[in-house]
Amino acid sequence: QVQLVESGGGLVQPGGSLRLTCTASGFRTDNLGMAWFRQAPGKEREAIACINRFGTPRTYVDSVEDRFTFSRAGASNTVYLQMNSLKPEDTAVYYCAVDEGAGWRCPASGEFVPHYWGQGTQVTVSP
Repeated sequence: QVQLVESGGGLVQPGGSLRLTCTASGFRTDNLGMAWFRQAPGKEREAIACINRFGTPRTYVDSVEDRFTFSRAGASNTVYLQMNSLKPEDTAVYYCAVDEGAGWRCPASGEFVPHYWGQGTQVTVSP
């Protein structure tokens, strides 16, 4: 059974840090592209970044480029989102997703196809 499980969300003050973890299991292949999305209240879900099977990230949102770090635990299907210098506008539900066709190379922005989703984890940035 395919499963994506996120963890690490919570309440943090502006300027603080959080690290999210997503582990995918039940897949028959390790050739998976994995991505982080987020959905803020009243807004559409947006893709933040993708990580291919080799751990090479591709960022889709300019506003997080210098604050968020995307990584993967070796050849495993566990990915991390390290968020530093958090701002209130980063408040959202953060989701992990898998694109079974993006293992070799993450696609361009808007072309990542989320075949599977995690349940999401809430991140709230507030004084």
